[in-house]
Amino acid sequence: MIRILIVEDDPNLRKLMSDVLQDERYTAIPARDAQDALDILEDQHIDLMITDIMMPGMDGYTLTEQLRDAGFDFPILMVTAKETIKDKRKGFIVGTDDYMVKPVDEEELALRVKALLRRAKIMSERKITIGQVSLSYDSLTVSRGNERVTLPQKEFMLLYKLLSYPNVIFTRLQLLKEVWGADTESTDHTVSVHIGRLRERFDSWPEFSIDTVRGIGYKAVRNDEG
Repeated sequence: MIRILIVEDDPNLRKLMSDVLQDERYTAIPARDAQDALDILEDQHIDLMITDIMMPGMDGYTLTEQLRDAGFDFPILMVTAKETIKDKRKGFIVGTDDYMVKPVDEEELALRVKALLRRAKIMSERKITIGQVSLSYDSLTVSRGNERVTLPQKEFMLLYKLLSYPNVIFTRLQLLKEVWGADTESTDHTVSVHIGRLRERFDSWPEFSIDTVRGIGYKAVRNDEG
């Protein structure tokens, strides 16, 4: 059974989220704060984590960053009262996968958790399918019908990342860090150049597009959904 860690200092909200997840047949594992969560992670397997940002002691940003630095790659959903673009940008930079604003809507929580688990499965299978389009991580190829394109590694990784998280906005800095590495000497202009190349290659493919979010970064739009 899928195990979901809930890091929330408000006992009422923690119980509400636990009940929602248990109704969806997940195993909910509650944690009072970040240190409690770290203790749990020492000896329990977790498939997904939901965390508040503002907590006593270590906040959700620091917890997420520490887990990513330690190699934990499970999906992370931040649930918080902070709803500005600046707050969301910081969350994505430290490694969260999605962001949900309080007050918590029970149906939205269940849908976001399902979407994150679906994306995690994509990463484990190393393949994305969008209508007639297929991306293979192992061969760095993008196929559509009889057409097959082998991309340079960075271009493929950039496209794969964006399409794994449709409609999620990534900053140029975040994409640079994840695709080129934290120690890269490249600038965010490098990301813009590679995005331009991807658009030229796939402009005529109707299954997806890469949109610019002015002043922030980019998002992929999949046209096989809804």
